[in-house]
Amino acid sequence: MSERKIALITGGSRGLGRDTALRLADRGVDVILTFHSRNADADAVVAEIERRGGRAVALQLDTADAASFPQFADAVQAQLQSIWQREQFDYLVNNAGIGANSPFAETTEAQFDLLMAVHFKGVYFLTQRLLPLIADGGRIVNISSGLARFSFPGYSAYAAMKGAVEVLSRYWAKELGARGIAVNTVAPGAIATDFSQGTVRDNPEVNAYIASQTALGRVGEPEDIGGVIASLLSEDNRWINAQRIEASGGMFL
Repeated sequence: MSERKIALITGGSRGLGRDTALRLADRGVDVILTFHSRNADADAVVAEIERRGGRAVALQLDTADAASFPQFADAVQAQLQSIWQREQFDYLVNNAGIGANSPFAETTEAQFDLLMAVHFKGVYFLTQRLLPLIADGGRIVNISSGLARFSFPGYSAYAAMKGAVEVLSRYWAKELGARGIAVNTVAPGAIATDFSQGTVRDNPEVNAYIASQTALGRVGEPEDIGGVIASLLSEDNRWINAQRIEASGGMFL
């Protein structure tokens, strides 16, 4: 029997991260997930993974706080040793994020800096810190957004960070290729979650407009994305590398 793979998913307590964790668990992958403040939600995901026969642990992490990354890496290493008797994990999914909708003319430096810290600087330096813990032949998936392809007023800073992550992913693929680590980006379209104050999910006008501009005629759900990420991490897609895969149902074609 082969050794179970282990995935680390940031922001795995809810939304896309939660669905990704459960999809991976169904495929026989164990999970280390992070949460920012909702430890009860994270514990519920861990319990559900265990109910499905897998192993999981939840660790607190603020992806905007790069100074905390060495301590977090130590915590990951300790959990790997105590739960799995291993030194490394196999898959990293950089999913944690925050929403922000502010017109370009009104975006403050503080808003910009927070978005940069979470969506770009945090992704960059957290992955750098975790590199020794990622197994050779492993995989990294970064989460971008359809907003890096099409433009929607109010998301100039957020989308710019996601565009930077897409470029970064290609560079990582080049630099980590010698270790057999593939790096790809998944770019969801508008998803009905509590992201960005639940605008897509809870505002009927926004929901209807996006559905009307999507080829498949509806907004996305978390379960539309988790399977894409899980599939990308599978051996079936081992030869996909340095790619941007948009999962938007065909928004703004």
